[in-house]
Amino acid sequence: MHVEWIVEDAVVAAVAAHAARSVPGVARLEPGVAGLVRGWGRARWQQVKGLTPAPADGVTVRRAGDEFEVCVGIATRAGTQVAAVALAVQHEVRAALIRDTGVVPGQVSVTVLDVEPEAR
Repeated sequence: MHVEWIVEDAVVAAVAAHAARSVPGVARLEPGVAGLVRGWGRARWQQVKGLTPAPADGVTVRRAGDEFEVCVGIATRAGTQVAAVALAVQHEVRAALIRDTGVVPGQVSVTVLDVEPEAR
């Protein structure tokens, strides 16, 4: 018997978002301008359907056949090493997707879009 599992892009995005938020040094996820437009459209569609979306703003998923590309936009906390935080996000997102969904992403890209200043 052959069983095929299909994991929707929204699930992949939600798992990736949760994983990215858990990394020390990440202040928040940042959707960027294109992500804001996509998020608004997705939220409106889900509202019409009566669905409650999992928070995934700041994460986009592109599928090409069986390959996934996951892009994460983040803001880091001031005083952290930006490159190290981005690398940790990349590793944590990949590990969480494999562990929680069985999806092995072809690529995980992390873009640092902002650095949150220290509170005074």
